[in-house]
Amino acid sequence: MSLAPHLVVIGIGHVGSDVVTNAASLGFFSRISVIDADEHVRDGQALDNHQATGVLPTVTDVTAADYSACQDADAIIVAAGPSILPEDHSGGHDTRNQLAEVNAAVIREVMAGVTAHTHDTPIVLITNPLDVNVHIAATEFDYPRNLIVGTGTSLDSARLRRHIADLAHVSPNSVQAFMLGEHGATAFPYLSHATIGGMTLAEASATLGFGPLDPNQVSEAVVQSAFDVLHGKGWTSSGISRAAVSLAQTILRDDHSIHPVSALADGVLGFHGEVSLSLPAIIGADGVHQHLDIALNDWEQEHLAASAQAVTTIYESVRPA
Repeated sequence: MSLAPHLVVIGIGHVGSDVVTNAASLGFFSRISVIDADEHVRDGQALDNHQATGVLPTVTDVTAADYSACQDADAIIVAAGPSILPEDHSGGHDTRNQLAEVNAAVIREVMAGVTAHTHDTPIVLITNPLDVNVHIAATEFDYPRNLIVGTGTSLDSARLRRHIADLAHVSPNSVQAFMLGEHGATAFPYLSHATIGGMTLAEASATLGFGPLDPNQVSEAVVQSAFDVLHGKGWTSSGISRAAVSLAQTILRDDHSIHPVSALADGVLGFHGEVSLSLPAIIGADGVHQHLDIALNDWEQEHLAASAQAVTTIYESVRPA
């Protein structure tokens, strides 16, 4: 990592705008270049953040750019493409997949722009349907697959930890638990190895006085919580933007911390590169340094297979002819 990392953010909608603002406020990046198909939006975002340096305690240079900025970027965050709106949500949890056709084209356009200038910069993807777009970026372009990382179920996992913490009346910092699989309807909680303060959930339930957790009910509650935000404010941006910026920092600091990111699953849990989805992985300067070959119970194995099938089905619908 350079002493003053350069971040490129591609796509300035609700999420991309929050990514830029969050990243600029940290003082971690010396420079942020913003790219958008709409030059007016791009220029307005850059100017807005430039003016904010008059009040922020840290000064990060935010400028409008084109894809040539990727040439010397230390990290790239991609939030391009439309997002789901409340009126698009009919009550099911697979709504993000409605974006597959249009956003597959967007990601292919973005990757073409990026690869014209770099083949060694870590890329953090946000655009939905996330796992499908990660698979497109990782398999259809001449780019190191380990450097293509989606935020995956990182935000879903944060929601899971918050859900468990509320039931147990403890801080979410004391909860270790992941959502895995698709960032979407088939995401599932990895509860068989979840802990609270080092205790298994069964031990914590007896000690802290909350009932046993039904994985189906937990899964429903966590997946639904995203749509609760969507219907409340019209979009989701705060959590996912922070997750994306944090993931970029993790890579640039070479943290070797473990996150449930979306990446090409190859040589882990029986997968051989046929699908991208979220599994626990060690994240460092080389992106996905290592997937963890975790132990799953029967319920979790069944739901991982269902997640993989869901992602594969959507990808096949947008696969190049």
